[in-house]
Amino acid sequence: MDFIGLYPTWYEPGIGSGWVVAIIATVHVLFSHTAVGAAILFAYLSTKAYREDRPELLDYIKKYGLFLLIFSYVVGSITGVGIWYSTTVASPRGISALIHTFVWKWATEWVFFVIEVVGVYMVVYLVGKVDKRTHMTIAWVFGLASYATMLIIIGILSFMLWPGKEVWFVEGGYLNGFYGSNTFAQLAMRTAFMLTMTAVVGGIVAARIKDPAFKKEMSRKLGWLGIVSTIVGAALFQWYLHTLPEYAHLVMQNRLPDYFGPSLMAILGGILVYFIATMLQPRLLVTWGAATMVVALLVFGLWPEEVARESIRKPWVAGQYVYSNQVIGRDVPGLGIESEMPRLEAHGLLPLHPFLPEELREVTPENVARAGEAVAITMCTNCHSLSDTGIRPIRRYIGDSSDIVAIKRYMKGSLGTGNTMYMPAMPLKDLEFEALAVYLASLNDPSVVARYQAERAPLAKVQTTEDK
Repeated sequence: MDFIGLYPTWYEPGIGSGWVVAIIATVHVLFSHTAVGAAILFAYLSTKAYREDRPELLDYIKKYGLFLLIFSYVVGSITGVGIWYSTTVASPRGISALIHTFVWKWATEWVFFVIEVVGVYMVVYLVGKVDKRTHMTIAWVFGLASYATMLIIIGILSFMLWPGKEVWFVEGGYLNGFYGSNTFAQLAMRTAFMLTMTAVVGGIVAARIKDPAFKKEMSRKLGWLGIVSTIVGAALFQWYLHTLPEYAHLVMQNRLPDYFGPSLMAILGGILVYFIATMLQPRLLVTWGAATMVVALLVFGLWPEEVARESIRKPWVAGQYVYSNQVIGRDVPGLGIESEMPRLEAHGLLPLHPFLPEELREVTPENVARAGEAVAITMCTNCHSLSDTGIRPIRRYIGDSSDIVAIKRYMKGSLGTGNTMYMPAMPLKDLEFEALAVYLASLNDPSVVARYQAERAPLAKVQTTEDK
C-alpha cells in the first residue's frame, strides 16, 4: 500500500505551531511594509530636497534610513527567514504548493529584494557623495524595487485564499492562479496601510529633530501622510471585503473573535487622533510616544488583521486544494494532483501516514490512546492546541465531556462528513474516530483509557481467537 505524502507534524505544545507562524508573520509585516513605504517616501523627499535645495530633508532620509537598516532590514530579514522556516515545518505541503506554482515569481521577487537591500545602503551612505541626479535616481530605483516586491507577494497571498481563475484548476499556469478579483483590492489596501506604518515609524526619527521649525514641518508631512493613508486604507478595506468569496464571509461572521472589529476601529481612530495631535502640537511628537504607537499598531491593528486573513482561508491553507492539516482535498488536473480523500476513506489515516511507528498502524485496545493522539496531532494541531494554552484549545469543543460515544458521534458528524465549513473533512475509519474520541476524553478524565481497555480487551481476544 502506497503512503500519502504527509510529513512529520511539528507539534508545539505551548502555543501551537499556528501561533508561532502568526507571531513571526505579524512582526514581519510591520518591518516589511514600513520598509516599502519608507522607500517611496525617500524617493519623494529626495526629489523635493534636490529641487528645492533642502539639505535637511536629506539628513532626515539618512537618519530614517539608518534606523530602517536595523528596524526593517536586519530584524525584518531575520523574521523573513523565520517565516520560511516556521511555515516549512508547520505547513510543508502548503509552502510546497506555493513554490511549485510560483517558483519563478519568487525568484523575480528576490531579484527586486536584492536591488532593494543594495539600494537602501546606497541611499543612506551616498548622501553628499554623488551628484544630485544620480542620488535621486538611486532613491527612485530603490522605491520602485521595494514596491515591486510587494506587487509579487500580494499575488501569492491572494492565491492562498483563492486561485485567480477557476480555469487554473484544470489548466494550471501561474498567471491563471496569480491574478484574481482579490489581488488588486488587497494590493491597494496594503499600499495605503503601509504608508500609515511608514508615517508612524517615521515619527520615532522625527521626534529627535532639534530644529523646531523643521520638526514642525516633518510632523505635518508625516501627519498628513498618516491621516490620508489611514482614511483611504479604511475605505479600500471595504473594497477588499467585497472581493472575498462567500465562504470567507461566512467564516468571518462565525469564527472571528469578538474583539476583531472593535480593535481595528480603536487603532484606526487612535492613529488619526495621534497624527492630528502631533500636527497641531509638534512638541507632543516624542520618541516614547511614537514607539508606543508602533507597538499599538502591531498589537491592535496588524495582529487582528493577520489572524483574520489566516482564518478566512480555512479549511484550506493554499489554493483551495491543500487542507490546513496538509491533506490534498481536491483534484487539480492542471498540476497532475489527485485528491487523497478517497484513499483516506478507503484505508484510514494510520496505515497511510509514512512517518508513524509500525505499532500504531492498527488501532488496538493497548495502543488506543497513543493512536488517538497520533490522529489528533496529525489532523488537528495545525489549528488547535492539545493543551489548555495556545491556539483554539481542542478541549473547548468537547467541554467537560469524557463520554467516548458522544465525542465519537460528534467527530464523525462534524468532521467525517465535512459538514463544518471551516474545518477539513476527515474521512477516517471507525476505529480511528474511536481512538481519537478516547484520546480527547482522556484530556478531561485520564482514567477513561484504562476503563476502555478493560472493556475492550476481552472482546479483542475473542476476535483474535475467531480469526485463528
